[in-house]
Amino acid sequence: MGDIDAAAPRISYVIAGSEATGGAGLQVDLRTFQQLGVYGVGTITCIVSFDPKAGWGHRFVPVDPEVIADQIEAATSAHELDVVKIGMLGTPATISVVADALARQTWRHIVVDPVLICKGQEPGAALDTDNDLRSEILPLATVITPNLFEARTLAGMESIEKVDDLKEAARRIAALGPRYVAVKGGMELPGDDAVDIVYDGTDFTEFRAPKIGEQRVAGAGCTFAAAITAELAKGAEVLDAVRVAKEFTRAGIVRSIATNAPQPSIGLA
Repeated sequence: MGDIDAAAPRISYVIAGSEATGGAGLQVDLRTFQQLGVYGVGTITCIVSFDPKAGWGHRFVPVDPEVIADQIEAATSAHELDVVKIGMLGTPATISVVADALARQTWRHIVVDPVLICKGQEPGAALDTDNDLRSEILPLATVITPNLFEARTLAGMESIEKVDDLKEAARRIAALGPRYVAVKGGMELPGDDAVDIVYDGTDFTEFRAPKIGEQRVAGAGCTFAAAITAELAKGAEVLDAVRVAKEFTRAGIVRSIATNAPQPSIGLA
């Protein structure tokens, strides 16, 4: 991975969607970076605004690919960026422009939070997006951080109900190209503990902590991947970065913020 100049400022870059309530997406990523002591730079790929008049459904608006390319050009020209988190991309055109931009330089680490389907998308477009993410983005990843739904989809599994299933999903996803797969059991995996499995292509490492409450918290997945990104930017090894990210995310869930939306948002203040 190479040595890092201890005197140089740590910078983390994120390419992701904006979520207007502040409970997920780029807003959470940049807050996480700041909380963990790195300077955050961000490129917006799409805008998601929940509709309170329609059951808090998603309103999804993609950013023009040329505008995304312009943002990436500005960010990578202004800063020496070598660690990036990829969040919601949203369309095949966005995936293509991001993949092309990533290929233009060498990255020390690429962290992929594989946001697959947004409820504001048509099913056909969502499937195209999923397929392109598999083929164009996943092979570039140092770490990918799927939740249970994303892991089932990427691994082609009907269900994930126990730790051995997490491991099997991780094996299958690793075959798509990422160097490390961190499958998150979260609230949906049966049992008293929130279990995450990290697979490096050879060995499995299990991270376990008691579940908090009975409700999913918006932004937890974004926070987890962003925290891994921040720690990698500071020079941590992958497993150490995951350990810090799990502890940091758990603390945020404990401080979750009540909102009028259906789920509380993770608290990072």
